[in-house]
Amino acid sequence: MNVIKSIMRVLFTISKVIFKFVSFMLVMLAGAYVLAPMGTINSKDIDMGSFTNTPNETMMLIFNSEYFSGYLFSVTIALVLFVVYLLWEVHELAVHKAQKQKSSHIQLVFALSLCGLFLHKAWWVLAIMIAFANWEHIGASISAVIRNSRLESATKLNDLVQTTDNSEAKS
Repeated sequence: MNVIKSIMRVLFTISKVIFKFVSFMLVMLAGAYVLAPMGTINSKDIDMGSFTNTPNETMMLIFNSEYFSGYLFSVTIALVLFVVYLLWEVHELAVHKAQKQKSSHIQLVFALSLCGLFLHKAWWVLAIMIAFANWEHIGASISAVIRNSRLESATKLNDLVQTTDNSEAKS
């Protein structure tokens, strides 16, 4: 039974990948059709005999096609949009990390991320530091420092009182 489930899961994943690829190619071909009128080729009448390294006739037919120019333009637009999406994901990394940890600093991290986007990148670095910091450990360490300083000052005060009491008792 587990073998059938794993085979079905693999087949489902493969079919999902194929569906996404076919969908992407259909969108790109539709973009090529829509953008083809903007891809007017002005150099179709150049004599290729004057060049030493020329592609074959089939490749030149593809290169001189307006639909190929439209396809390249639609792929370029898709690539630019994908890069912008990835940059936005990197920009929102701190917010996603803070939400994943269920941190109480989510609003602060979001505000610092926006400041980093519009004002200066140092705010984004601060948001990353706040989002990835282990605040429970930092709070425990600060509490330990304060507790130890109070114990140390109380110990010094007791020693001072004992030395003054001892010196008064001797005199």
